[in-house]
Amino acid sequence: MKTVNYLSGVLVAMALCGPVSAAPADYNVVPMPQSVVLAKGAEFQLDGDVQILAAPGLQREAEFLQQYLREVAGLQLSITDKREKKQRYIELALGKQDAKKEQYTLTVSAKGIRIEGGSAAGVFYGIQTLRKAAATGTEFAAATITDTPRFSWRGMHLDCSRHFFSVDFVKKYIDLLAMHNMNTFHWHLTDDQGWRIEIKRFPELTTIGAMRSGTTLGTNSDLDDGIPHGGFYTQQQARDIVRYAAERHITVVPEIDMPGHMLAALACYPELGCTGGPYQVGHYWGVYKDVLCVGNPKVYDFVEGVLSEIMDIFPSEVIHIGGDEAPTEKWQACPKCNALNLTGTTYQGYFTRRVFNFITAHHRRVLGWDEILDGAPADAMIMSWRGTAPGAQAARTGHDVVMTPTSHVYFDYQQSEEPEHEPSRCSGFIPVEKVYSLDPAPDSIPADARRHILGGQANIWTEYIFTEGMVEYQALPRMSALAEVLWTMPEKKDYSDFVDRLTRFTRLFELYHYQYAKHLWPDRQLPSRWQF
Repeated sequence: MKTVNYLSGVLVAMALCGPVSAAPADYNVVPMPQSVVLAKGAEFQLDGDVQILAAPGLQREAEFLQQYLREVAGLQLSITDKREKKQRYIELALGKQDAKKEQYTLTVSAKGIRIEGGSAAGVFYGIQTLRKAAATGTEFAAATITDTPRFSWRGMHLDCSRHFFSVDFVKKYIDLLAMHNMNTFHWHLTDDQGWRIEIKRFPELTTIGAMRSGTTLGTNSDLDDGIPHGGFYTQQQARDIVRYAAERHITVVPEIDMPGHMLAALACYPELGCTGGPYQVGHYWGVYKDVLCVGNPKVYDFVEGVLSEIMDIFPSEVIHIGGDEAPTEKWQACPKCNALNLTGTTYQGYFTRRVFNFITAHHRRVLGWDEILDGAPADAMIMSWRGTAPGAQAARTGHDVVMTPTSHVYFDYQQSEEPEHEPSRCSGFIPVEKVYSLDPAPDSIPADARRHILGGQANIWTEYIFTEGMVEYQALPRMSALAEVLWTMPEKKDYSDFVDRLTRFTRLFELYHYQYAKHLWPDRQLPSRWQF
């Protein structure tokens, strides 16, 4: 029986990867558009005679459309900026100036297809819908699709500190975000176990801090593999990734986690800690007690030097300063910290405000994990990870909030209740249905507070994820569920219908060779054990 199931899975994969035929295109894509209205009239036949007509400023979007249709439909369409009679087009155009930037309208008739966006980003999302529809067929029924996202922050996070991933893979990950109409890539670049971004003023951060001499095996066991692990991104590589993402209308938000999770930096500059060390780049997972010394003026010279270069590399309005899991023991025992004679604020609150003042003086916004709420200035943005309650409270007090609760969107958690069949050793169980059930801004939050909830994201922490395929597996298909949570209005959501659409959508996972979890499709899974 297992052999039959395996062969069935192979046949399904072959069918998914086969060439697209002259079959009906399906507008029921992921995420589901807000409005799809079929119209009377003949369908539009997409073939090699069709041209892409691009308005000024949309050449790059036209090139993406050309690439996508070549990949999903095997068609090589030419691009032009001049209209000719009797020629059939896919036309890309910009709408009225007062239109929402990310909205689009996709209109199909027998004569052609027109994608009109509120900006180039809106056109790009319309192209994504067309691309996904074309993955099922090239006969487009007459229709009008009117679409705009529910939330402005639609993100995915990737931890490249615990395990380092190549530039090429980071770009592949960004491509996955683009496929899902995501617009924010939260890049976790520093932590106890490795510093991953070149800072020219502090070269030891990468000559020393980017490499650990070994890694704990298992879940915080006493066994260390003794194998060096590391790597870092040069500033040129980081700028290239920023450019690559921007072309796909994705903002890269860098995170430099502080004042905790700084052991890799302390290993390079031990004078920045409360005890002076010695320190080494972290081997094991969890929370380290060593933190930046908030009473040492040199710490702020260091932080401001790092952030100055970060803000030069990353044009994002938002800079993430971490702020999570900062133990207080070292501060309480430190003469320099005690000399601050703080009243009315905590050590971390004092540190956060100083960093906040520096970043905002450079016309950027500060984002931190929800621990910074204690003493954070009102303009600080909050990323709510310890459930949604901290985010709801932050929104009530006027903070802009991004929801990313461990309960629903920590994608390093397992996707099956049978952990022996899962690659990640991280505890917790978050199936696709649980992700889909998230509402970042439910009606239980007052309307004046809900407007401060910008959206949400999922996080992929990589303590137990050490290959590119594992990152993809942990992300998919849960990213698809999150994409619909963040894009589609809640009254249009239906889990059963979503699974049907997701089943078709996996054709693109297969086409682009992404690994994905197949718990929703048991007939596609390999047998757990070979039997001879």
